[in-house]
Amino acid sequence: MSTPSTDAADLPAIHPDQDVLDLDGPPAAGAGTSSLGPTGRPLPDFPTPGPVLTRGPAAVLAMCNQKGGVGKTTTTINLGAALAEYGRRVLLVDFDPQGALSVGLGFNPAQFDRTVYDLLLERDVPPQEAVLHTAIERLDLLPSNIDLSGAEVELVMEVGREQTLRRALAPLLTDYDVVLLDCQPSLGLLTINALAAADGVVIPLECEYFALRGVALLTNTMEKVRARINPRLELIGVLPTMYDARTLHGREVLKTLVDGFGDKVFHTVINRTVRFPETTVAGEPITTYAPMSAGAEAYRQLAREVLATALADPVGS
Repeated sequence: MSTPSTDAADLPAIHPDQDVLDLDGPPAAGAGTSSLGPTGRPLPDFPTPGPVLTRGPAAVLAMCNQKGGVGKTTTTINLGAALAEYGRRVLLVDFDPQGALSVGLGFNPAQFDRTVYDLLLERDVPPQEAVLHTAIERLDLLPSNIDLSGAEVELVMEVGREQTLRRALAPLLTDYDVVLLDCQPSLGLLTINALAAADGVVIPLECEYFALRGVALLTNTMEKVRARINPRLELIGVLPTMYDARTLHGREVLKTLVDGFGDKVFHTVINRTVRFPETTVAGEPITTYAPMSAGAEAYRQLAREVLATALADPVGS
């Protein structure tokens, strides 16, 4: 499956003067129409997935965007927790030296004995030694800390350096149904490693113009990785995040995203809410921190959408 080739110049213009709060203005796409979702398309009824009959090998999905602050870590944590709620065994891989994923699950990065850094640089370390169990049933973590920042320099002279993460994860894949990689906000060697190890990419994208402009560079990088390193890599979907239907700008960006990527935009849209920053402080997913909230239900819907479409879950019903 090919990734849409989208350049910034191909996207419809967005007018800066529309970035205003307009509570009485035009409704969000689909507002007041039960058959349409926020993206303006008919919203499918994604079924509740059935039980898992066999384990592994896991599907590996990379949460990738070279722009920071777009919701990669939030999506990794909450999509993983929602998939675990539906009976999937999930491994979250913190592949960012900032260790935000580890912190977001309540861990202190300074106290880790083993991290993903050790698996990249020391081939004799069993990967199971670095895996931590979280407070969420069926949700595990391969943690990271600032040590990972040195990996790019240390791997430069390694043979097959782009495949290092893939080799490190290989012994773990039979233990899980899904592996989610939380990538750092760059397109450096660590991100290339994540793309080389992944079966698919999810691009969390803040509904803001500057976030939109960088997507073309990422998709071009994906095309190069597919052609030279990992032919199975595909774009699973673009996930609109931090969406505020009350702003004309937010609605314009969402429409532009759908115009540019079509069916590769998830039907699920993650709205902006104060609940997500609160969960970071609490060190737990929104599905347990505020299980009845709209944010929790949005990530459950995303989990159902991923299982029903991108992962082609054979037991979903």
